[in-house]
Formats: sequence, structure tokens, C-alpha cells
Amino acid sequence: MMMSFLILLMFLIGNMIFVSKHKHLLIVLMSLEFIVLSIFFLLMLYLMMIEYNMYMLMVFLVFTVCEGALGLSILVSMIRTHGNDYFQSFNLI
Repeated sequence: MMMSFLILLMFLIGNMIFVSKHKHLLIVLMSLEFIVLSIFFLLMLYLMMIEYNMYMLMVFLVFTVCEGALGLSILVSMIRTHGNDYFQSFNLI
């Protein structure tokens, strides 16, 4: 019970950071990874509770790594083209 409350708290804190700190792309990406980490813990807790195989966690981790690599590549290309990761420093159109 306490563990699920902590995981829910992690998820809510990650969402609050995602909504409030939207000036830098790096902070947004780190908050998304924090949200994914809390979902991973929740999925692991649920699968351990029902005594099921952990293969779904491996699939989830593969998609998480792909999402992180895509976010880092976007960050690197943004820094190379614009010089920083501020959203207000360039025109989105």
C-alpha cells in the first residue's frame, strides 16, 4: 500500500514538473523519463503481485530506451542548429 502511494507520488511530481518547467527541452525530457520510471515501478509491482512473467517489463524497457534515444537526438540536433535548448529562442514556424 505504501509503495503504491510512493509510486503515485512519483508520477504526480513528474507530471507537475512536465507541466510547469517547459522552457528547457532537457528538463522536459528528464521529467518524461521520471514519469516512465514511475510507470515501470508500478508495472513491476503489479506483475509481482499477480505472480506473472516479467517479459512485459522487458518490452516496456525497450520502448523506454528508444524514447530516451529519440529525445536525446532531438536535443542534440536542436543544440547544434540553435545553440541552446530554450523554446523561446527560436521560431517554431
